[in-house]
Amino acid sequence: MTLDSLILSKDPEVLRVIRPTLEKLSIEVEICNEARIGANILITDKFDAVIVDCDDLNGGLAVLQGLRTTPSNKNSVAFAILNGKRTTTQEAFGMGANFVLQKPISALNASRCFHAALNFMLNERRRYFRQPVKMLVKVLLDGKTLNATSTNISEGGLALMLREPLPKGVAPRLKFSLPGTNGQLELEAEAAWVDVKGLAGFRFLNVPQSTKEKLEQWLDEQIEQEFPGAKERMAAAKVVGSE
Repeated sequence: MTLDSLILSKDPEVLRVIRPTLEKLSIEVEICNEARIGANILITDKFDAVIVDCDDLNGGLAVLQGLRTTPSNKNSVAFAILNGKRTTTQEAFGMGANFVLQKPISALNASRCFHAALNFMLNERRRYFRQPVKMLVKVLLDGKTLNATSTNISEGGLALMLREPLPKGVAPRLKFSLPGTNGQLELEAEAAWVDVKGLAGFRFLNVPQSTKEKLEQWLDEQIEQEFPGAKERMAAAKVVGSE
């Protein structure tokens, strides 16, 4: 699995140490040396990791503070780079950082930090990962069943192409079989959005743990097919994080 990162820094020593560390973990790196431009990028583009030089990049601290308000990156793993003179570690955590690196950054410390964070990045990628899938879904209403076809599915819900309008104010149950699996899943859901062409997004509600595990396992298998080696990378990250 290829992950994506954004480094906000103009410090050549930071870039010299951190860029190869990320690339060794198969994390793609984008570099921005202006906080204003970086803030605009974070509004539109999704990154698994955001690394901010808070103290030595003018406006860097404001980018870290605003990161959790951006629709695309509010759950990204955030790294604060500090110079030991201005922002404290506690302050950085309070502003939303998940990890903190202090200058001067050694290759060893950078490697340990990003290895420890890798599992968080992979789990977040899986959380927003949407698997395209076409399958029959029965929309169960009070005394009525609608047939629909899915377009994609994630941990939190799925999108359906409805064959007839969904009644307003009704909480349906969705019944379907994941491709390549035995048995059916039946889940409570609510309509998150509906467009004029009959495409609708549903959010799963009150998912039983056993059903959640089946769905997660199936999605992991799809991720593994798309990003070979993802399972091994997640397992390795768990081992490193427990040390």
